[in-house]
Amino acid sequence: MKVTFVSNYINHHQIPFSDALYERLGPDYCFVQTMPMEEERVAMGWGVDIRKLPYVRCLYEDEYLCRRAIAESDVALLGWSEREDIAQERLHSGKITFRVSERLYREGQWKAISPRGLVAKYKEHIRYRNENVYLLCAGAYTASDFRLIGAYPGKMFRWGYFPQMRTYSEEQFASLKKEGPLQIVGAGRFIPLKHPEYVVRLAACLRQKGYDFRVHMLGSGELEPEIRRQAEQAGIAEQIVFYGYQEPDKVRDVMEQCHIHLFTSNYLEGWGAVVNEGMNSGCVEVVNAQVGAAPYLIRHGKNGLVYPDDSYPEMEALMLDLFEHWEERKHMGYAAYQTIVREWNAVHAAEELIRFARDLAGGKTTPSASGPLSPAPAVFPGKMYGAMMRGEI
Repeated sequence: MKVTFVSNYINHHQIPFSDALYERLGPDYCFVQTMPMEEERVAMGWGVDIRKLPYVRCLYEDEYLCRRAIAESDVALLGWSEREDIAQERLHSGKITFRVSERLYREGQWKAISPRGLVAKYKEHIRYRNENVYLLCAGAYTASDFRLIGAYPGKMFRWGYFPQMRTYSEEQFASLKKEGPLQIVGAGRFIPLKHPEYVVRLAACLRQKGYDFRVHMLGSGELEPEIRRQAEQAGIAEQIVFYGYQEPDKVRDVMEQCHIHLFTSNYLEGWGAVVNEGMNSGCVEVVNAQVGAAPYLIRHGKNGLVYPDDSYPEMEALMLDLFEHWEERKHMGYAAYQTIVREWNAVHAAEELIRFARDLAGGKTTPSASGPLSPAPAVFPGKMYGAMMRGEI
């Protein structure tokens, strides 16, 4: 079975999945990169030496060869790309094709009423509702957006991003988290949607209440000078370590040493692969429920904690309770680790995709029971947090 993944460029969140497919399919797998990575992403530590990846083909270097690979594949995965013309060629072929998508309407589903937008969505998605085309929902809010426009009925499945997975023996895992001050890590760009100011505000609250802790902030961005100023003004600069942008392995090394991963992005965060990374590192996750990864990965009170509606007060209350009852809550870190190594990882996703695609080729649709390629529930965004609290996701 030949499989081709088409996307703008490969990055460290996609390489493990591609590696897993290549290990199983050999030269029958290829990744078509449609554009070079932006310099901003390279500066963030995302740079990839594609010469070391035998399955990568660059559309901008050999368009004929790439188009041929896409056309001849038994299965194609179409991620985001500026080359919609190539996607349309594949979608018209009648062959098994998966759209891989985050949300359509991050800024609000009211945008679905736009006539111009609906015309575009008809051309890209709706007209294929009864064709051999399926949707991999890279975020728990994706299915609701696509159901709103009537696309892919009964053909939407859970998906996501699958960063590099680390595994530990029980002894190794137990040695990761040291006794002493609780270590909190935040990782991401210092931009408004990520709310780095929440971390500083929380640190000031924790210090005022006399807790022993340290904060590790990985990343940089336009708000970094202001965040540093706020930390100085609050008198907590000595309790916050600013790392700037780091390579993915360094991010993971820091996460391994931390007890809690705080992820404060708002509803504009389509997935949030650092949630996978924090869970794999054994951190207790505290995450805004509006983040795309949260409903798929986190079971509140079991393998992490979520708070509603981008609410700082709700997040602060969760964190204070976590600090107050740390001994009773710390088991969630190991449960989070198990969620990744048992189900939400690149190898499992690759094997499920191959199985599912082969069944489709044989005329059967056999979704997974849970995790990647299980049916994606189309829950209205405003009702997602309640559904999570009831264990319905």
